[in-house]
Amino acid sequence: MTSKPDRDIEKAYPAPQFAAKLRRLADAVESDAPFTIQIANERIYVPRDAVFNVEHEREDGEEEIEFQLKWSRSGDEHPDDDPSGDV
Repeated sequence: MTSKPDRDIEKAYPAPQFAAKLRRLADAVESDAPFTIQIANERIYVPRDAVFNVEHEREDGEEEIEFQLKWSRSGDEHPDDDPSGDV
């Protein structure tokens, strides 16, 4: 397992690209399959046992909804050179 640096970014996407990412994620969740996504030039492997939650925040006149996927990186990482799911 390779060590990756900590990272906390937000990446904006045009609506059609965002919808395509959500659609691919929904298909993977429904079929109990792992999911690979590329965000800001980094390919990320999401295992099938990831935990899904939805978060709502309201602060300073703004509202935010986050769809979150969480998992442990303990040895269950997908090889970085797998081309499947590249978006």
